[in-house]
This record gives sequence, structure tokens and C-alpha cells, in this order.
Amino acid sequence: MELQIKIIGCLFILLALLHIFFPKYFKWKQELSSLSLINRQMMYVHMFFIALLVFLLGLLCLASSDALLHTTLGRRISLGLGIFWTVRLYVQFFVYSGKLWRGKKFETLAHILFSIFWAYVSIIFILGYLSN
Repeated sequence: MELQIKIIGCLFILLALLHIFFPKYFKWKQELSSLSLINRQMMYVHMFFIALLVFLLGLLCLASSDALLHTTLGRRISLGLGIFWTVRLYVQFFVYSGKLWRGKKFETLAHILFSIFWAYVSIIFILGYLSN
């Protein structure tokens, strides 16, 4: 199970680094130009803090996989992360519209891969909590 947590840590760090490309890929310069300055800046700031949090979660998983599985606090954190990523999986299917990915090769692949990733992360953290 520790290996799985470390793999998730590496994947979280990779995901955090992918956020660097989000503004260009999603054409935020053009798409957000009609927003007020505060709303436009909030998009960038929130994206930065999401990426930072995912990066730090990756470091936590790499540096403290044993503690996440074998201490009371670590197991509680694992349960919280399992719940968080389960909610994220729910959002993938019931909040984002299928129109965003259906019939588009890259977007469909991303939808499938991220769905598998959110499920994997949810299961591992919940199993980590239940393992003791």
C-alpha cells in the first residue's frame, strides 16, 4: 500500500506541473478577457493554489506514506483525501457536461484517464484508512 501512496504522490506532482499549461490550453487570455479584473485574477490565483496544494499533497504522499497508513492522524488524513477524491470523481460524471468530451479524441481520452485516476486515488486512500 505504501508503494501505491508513493505512486499517487508522483502522479499528484505531475498533475500539479500540468497546471502550468492550463491557461494556454484553455485559451484563458481570450476566454477570460470579458471578465472583470477581479474575476480574471481569481481564476489564475485559484488555479495556482490548486496546483500548489496538489503538489504539496504529492510531496506528503512521497515523504509520509508510512504515516498516512500507520498513524491515527495519517489515517484520518487518508480518509479525508479518499472522501475528497471520491467527490472529485462524482464531479467528473455528474457536474461536467459530457458535451465537453464526447466525440473529441483528446478530451475523451482525458476524461477516461482522469476518471480512472480519481477512482484509483479514492480507492487507495480509503483502503489506506481501512487497512489497520
